[in-house]
Amino acid sequence: MINTYGLELKPPIEENKVKEVETELGVTFPNDYLEFISYSNGAEGSIGENYLILWSIEDIIELNEAYGVNDFAKGLVLFGSDGGDTAFAFDSRKNETQIVSVAFIGMDLSEITTCSNTFNGFLQYLLNTN
Repeated sequence: MINTYGLELKPPIEENKVKEVETELGVTFPNDYLEFISYSNGAEGSIGENYLILWSIEDIIELNEAYGVNDFAKGLVLFGSDGGDTAFAFDSRKNETQIVSVAFIGMDLSEITTCSNTFNGFLQYLLNTN
């Protein structure tokens, strides 16, 4: 069973839609993220002292284009935010995808914070930080 950390969940996604998004963005999502979105395609709510909005898989392409991620932070794929000025992203610039936080404004690759190498680790990171 997937730990939902008290987040408000959305309906699951079809696996073929996920593959389409991975192909279009040129990224491979971590297995535990794939497991989560097959259970809930997006989520929102408080996690510890933090707030988390996980975008639906359908919104990821559109929102990455809208924020100009390829222009400002090539190699990142935004997948959510804290509801404020911080975005959460998969950093695919290395062999192993990492989950990072980055400011929406400026989106400077030199100022990213690594949260975890796994999606579950990322959720634990949010749960344990304030």
